[in-house]
Amino acid sequence: MPEICRFYGLTIYMFFNDHLPPHFKVKFAEFEANIKILDGSILTGNLPKNKLKLVQAWAEIHTFELITMWDSKSFHSIKPLQ
Repeated sequence: MPEICRFYGLTIYMFFNDHLPPHFKVKFAEFEANIKILDGSILTGNLPKNKLKLVQAWAEIHTFELITMWDSKSFHSIKPLQ
């Protein structure tokens, strides 16, 4: 499970052969969630609301890069939210 970003205590991963819809996994403390790339909504799991908003802002900035990564399976690090 490649780690693609880390910021504000959040760690973001993407699996190589995961199920649709395109999504990524976020871990924060004891929380885990799968986040849909296209709309930033929670697919499964949960996160504190303030952390979810940070993840959604980051995902909105990097939507094209995330979709390209999902489609190509060519994973790399993405700049964190600052």
